Amino acid sequence: MNHLPGFDPQRFFAARIGHGGALGIRYQAHGPDWAELALPYDEKLVGNLGTGVVASGPILSLMDMATSMGVWLRADAFVAHATLDLRVDYLRPATPGKTVIGRGECYRLTRSIAFVRGQAHDGDPADPLAHVAGTFMAPDGYPR
Repeated sequence: MNHLPGFDPQRFFAARIGHGGALGIRYQAHGPDWAELALPYDEKLVGNLGTGVVASGPILSLMDMATSMGVWLRADAFVAHATLDLRVDYLRPATPGKTVIGRGECYRLTRSIAFVRGQAHDGDPADPLAHVAGTFMAPDGYPR
């Protein structure tokens, strides 16, 4: 198996590397099968100049990372896996100037497939920007 046991999301984010680091994604909180991350507002993430609205790409990246972390927390291991499918339903644009919060949860883990869901908001979880649902696959399997 290609995994490192005992996943620690705070330690993972301390390195500030990779795509998430370039976007400025930060750790917020976690539980046994969920993670909450923050994407602080930054003009470089704005889609159509002049609108002030964060583009959909950084929000998708935030949710991909939040749901991945939910899987690693549920598996209690950092496991190399691939996003098979991540459906994003955008409900409304992000409010200019506000941090986007993404919460991802792994609600089912099989030998090689993880099922995830989550939502993004910019301050009020009852007024989400987007909902996501998807699957990840670990070619070497998830620890059982």
